[in-house]
Amino acid sequence: MALPRSFLLGSSPFISCSRLHHITTPTTILPPSLTTKPIPSLSFSLSSTTVMASASPAKKVLVPIANGSEPMEAVIAVDVLRRAGADVTVASVDKQLRVEACYGVKIIADALVSDCGQTSFDLITLPGGMPGAANLKNSEVLESLVKKQAADGKLYAAICAAPAVALGSWGVLKGLKATCHPLIMDQLAASGATAVESRVQLDGKAVTSRGPGTTIEFAVALVEQLYGKGKADEVSGPLVMRSNHGDEYIITEQNPTKWTFTDSPKILVPIANGTEEMEAIMIIDILRLAKATVVVASVEDKLDIIASRKVKLEADVLLDEAAKLSYDLIVLPGGLGGAQAFAKSETLVNLLKKQRESNKPYGAICASPALVFEPHGLLKGKKATAFPAMCDKLSDKSEIENRVLVDGNLITSRGPGTSVEFALGIVEKFFGREKAIELAKFMVFVRP
Repeated sequence: MALPRSFLLGSSPFISCSRLHHITTPTTILPPSLTTKPIPSLSFSLSSTTVMASASPAKKVLVPIANGSEPMEAVIAVDVLRRAGADVTVASVDKQLRVEACYGVKIIADALVSDCGQTSFDLITLPGGMPGAANLKNSEVLESLVKKQAADGKLYAAICAAPAVALGSWGVLKGLKATCHPLIMDQLAASGATAVESRVQLDGKAVTSRGPGTTIEFAVALVEQLYGKGKADEVSGPLVMRSNHGDEYIITEQNPTKWTFTDSPKILVPIANGTEEMEAIMIIDILRLAKATVVVASVEDKLDIIASRKVKLEADVLLDEAAKLSYDLIVLPGGLGGAQAFAKSETLVNLLKKQRESNKPYGAICASPALVFEPHGLLKGKKATAFPAMCDKLSDKSEIENRVLVDGNLITSRGPGTSVEFALGIVEKFFGREKAIELAKFMVFVRP
């Protein structure tokens, strides 16, 4: 069943919002692997000379956000760019720092766009989402900043709805090759751009991309434009990105067990200071897109947490409150500091043990299988995987090379670059493969 166009404009039980990767041809990025084999090349489309900025510290980047921005597209870009050493300012176009992005994800900006009008940036990159992209378009300060960025020959970028809705409306894509979410390619073409179907498209100083499922590729391409190929290689390796962008994903399953729920799967996603923000946001975003009921709970003593790359997120409830309920799935994002906080939370560990004893699904990604599940006996008799550098902590390493591994009621995965597959694997277990592939195509993770 094709996803309705209304998805783009906001069919969500949480907030209206756009949901929106074929990186083709010349320049290639060859990310080193944390395992023994190199990851095959990642490439993106070039329409003119590649912008190869010499390596220098503290490239200044502006990531504007608004109510209704697509959280994956915002947070992944911030995370990856900060990994490269960029000085990234997350700025709200609204009058307050707190933004409610798509699907009820709450992000606390670093600054207001209105306070950034006199600042010079090496890159301005816009997330998509609706009405987020429209809210960005309506910011006069942001429009002025981006038009000046283009006039000064500096990098500017957008993904998903934002190339057509914002950049196109401002006239900064006229005569350039650009891409956007498949559902609004006609609007992009009407803006004077040459609309192409590349997963990431570079023409001159403009970089555009298609949707949530292409955002990591997009962000790594931005790193290359700012810092060069060497830095892009350095950053992309630990992400555990997949090599076959656009192909259908694969999950490995042993001891198949039917995951059940009543009405809508109720899922607990704990977060803590030091949680890997990309992983948390991809899990929350995709599961809510699938119409699961997701409760985001802080294991700290307040709702706000500061994630591993300093993105500020706000949970729905504190863990003590969330622990009063039962869940069809408890799933942990990674991040070293976050996983350590999870392992020390008696409340969370008890919830997980009860979940296992009740034969109900539980899962974790990246550092959390090794630092939370293994020491608390939650992997006993189970096959699991984890972040490559953490796999030596697993007592059973026989299946660690799998990107997503399901063993009965347990699901585990490797890192930021496997998070979409991990979340889709959960969707598949609850709703079936057809629904998961439908969402994967809508996000442009799998070719539409």
